[in-house]
Amino acid sequence: MIQRKVPSSGEALPVIGIGTWNTFDIAGTPSYPALKGGLAELYRGGGKLIDSSPMYGRAEQVIGDITSAMAGVDDFFYATKVWTNGLQQGIQQMETSLIKMKRTTMDLLQIHNLKDWKTHLPQLQRMKENGTVRYIGVTHYTNTSHEELERIMMAEKLDFVQFNYSINDRNAEKRLFDVAVNRGVATLINRPFGTGSLFSKVNGRPLPEWAQNWTLPAGQSIF
Repeated sequence: MIQRKVPSSGEALPVIGIGTWNTFDIAGTPSYPALKGGLAELYRGGGKLIDSSPMYGRAEQVIGDITSAMAGVDDFFYATKVWTNGLQQGIQQMETSLIKMKRTTMDLLQIHNLKDWKTHLPQLQRMKENGTVRYIGVTHYTNTSHEELERIMMAEKLDFVQFNYSINDRNAEKRLFDVAVNRGVATLINRPFGTGSLFSKVNGRPLPEWAQNWTLPAGQSIF
């Protein structure tokens, strides 16, 4: 799989990860085998990053339950978020996320949708300094948030920024990518398929002629 380096550290990460909104928010264990199979397939394909949030219901707990029983448990790159108001509430929520995901160190902690970010960012920086967190960042999922994301990247020292981008939602091309490059901030993309809307546009339609007989050159991988 293609990899890109995190600018702040030089660590290489695969370009494809997995989000857990809705799909990992399940009660009980009947669906665990299917989810474990999905994570195992990601792992076999060279993927590492698993992105979650307290906002995603039981997703963090399910991730912890499943990955703790997998052989490559420590090979995954675990990312989650803080999504609350207030310093103490944020600290408690982040500590709970570590417990649920069964991690002593979180690879990436982000401020979800910029919620009370001025309160949480200094705490994230302290957690990074003491080794509880490896990377810190901020997120949002709407085009109207891009200007604020840009202002924060320009003013603060971040490792990651996460925002919406897809083939039919290209607002981030105007400035965010350039700012991230210039500030040395890694990018995580959410809604890459428009929350599934892109699949509905092509569902049931034939492949274009140029793609029907396309094959990989010998010895190459699509990743």
